[in-house]
Amino acid sequence: MKLKSLQWIMVPVALSVLVSCKHLPIQTSPIEKGKFRQSFVETGELAAIETRSFVLPRYGRYWYEMKVIGLLDHGTEVKAGDSIIQLDPTEVKKVIIQLQDQLETEEANLKKLIVNQSNTLSEMESNLKTEEASFNLKKLEMESSRFESERNRKISELEFQQAKIGFAKVQQSIRLNRIVAANDLKVQKIKVRQLKDDIKNAKDVIPKLTIRTPIPGIFQIGINRRNGNMLKIGDAIYQGTNMGNVPNLKWMKVTTSINELDFFKVSVGQDVIIRLDAIPNVTFQGKVAEIERLCHLKDEKSHEKVFDVEVNLLESDKRLKPGMTVSCEFLCNELKNVLYVPLNCVETTPAGSYVYLKKGRSFERTEVETGPSNNTHIVIKGNFQKGQLLAPISEVEVEQKEEE
Repeated sequence: MKLKSLQWIMVPVALSVLVSCKHLPIQTSPIEKGKFRQSFVETGELAAIETRSFVLPRYGRYWYEMKVIGLLDHGTEVKAGDSIIQLDPTEVKKVIIQLQDQLETEEANLKKLIVNQSNTLSEMESNLKTEEASFNLKKLEMESSRFESERNRKISELEFQQAKIGFAKVQQSIRLNRIVAANDLKVQKIKVRQLKDDIKNAKDVIPKLTIRTPIPGIFQIGINRRNGNMLKIGDAIYQGTNMGNVPNLKWMKVTTSINELDFFKVSVGQDVIIRLDAIPNVTFQGKVAEIERLCHLKDEKSHEKVFDVEVNLLESDKRLKPGMTVSCEFLCNELKNVLYVPLNCVETTPAGSYVYLKKGRSFERTEVETGPSNNTHIVIKGNFQKGQLLAPISEVEVEQKEEE
């Protein structure tokens, strides 16, 4: 009997609770009047204004592939001058040893060439003296033969001409030998100088294999193009591979895009309010730094055309990290002495816009003319007064469904 009586008591209590829940008061919003900032909001992504990328260069003409033997952890905070990547110097040192061996050989060849050229020149100069003496002798004999017979004079003249030709040939040979010897010596000296330069360049490479960052920031490991994973110790990388990046987190920017319909509402230097999706109640001040001149499709699946925009933040904050999603509120215009209401209080239909104005205990659907908007409010025009209460569209719809 007690259980049945308890059930009869609980039923009215439950019904009264349901009735009271059904008639909870609607949270209204007043019509406000005053200054209104027209704006629109776009989503963007944070990036560092200053970022250094470390791409593997071609170290001389010998190395197009290097091996990673040291690497900072991804996300490590670094200061200017800190080492972030270490490449293996083993192959460089091997080349230096090989070049030094070649240099010793070529320097020995150079010395040998100089000695051989000196000996050859001495020998040719000796031949030249012999030919010169023969030439002078034949010249005297020819001069003394003028008192001899015609036959002897002819013989003397021929012998003189032969000596003259031989003397000229030796002179020409010496001249040509000097030219050839100078060229050979020049070539050999170039070989020696080239090897010395290569050794110096190779030695200069070794300290460059310790990659240091010139700016402070956060170290980000690059991607191995062979497997698509982050680089790790032991990986072999080729010329042109991005080994890592260091963004300077002191000053950040936002990369975003604006619809082509809003293009003429934005200009360089314009104020922007930036909010992190992670902490939307905190705002950061920014200014438009760059607007691209060419528009493009927002993505492959969209027909919307946009312009890329960069916004520089005017303040530094440790909470701002590259890659974080933000919203950018572009402040376009400021209107004075206008009426405005929350966006969720305006119903927009093909026939027009409406608000639900509180009249006594009910709400009257009233047509309204709308104006500029921002991310929270919209300007309205019509026979309205500051302070009049409006119902959010969603709550009015819920109440109407409950009544049905």
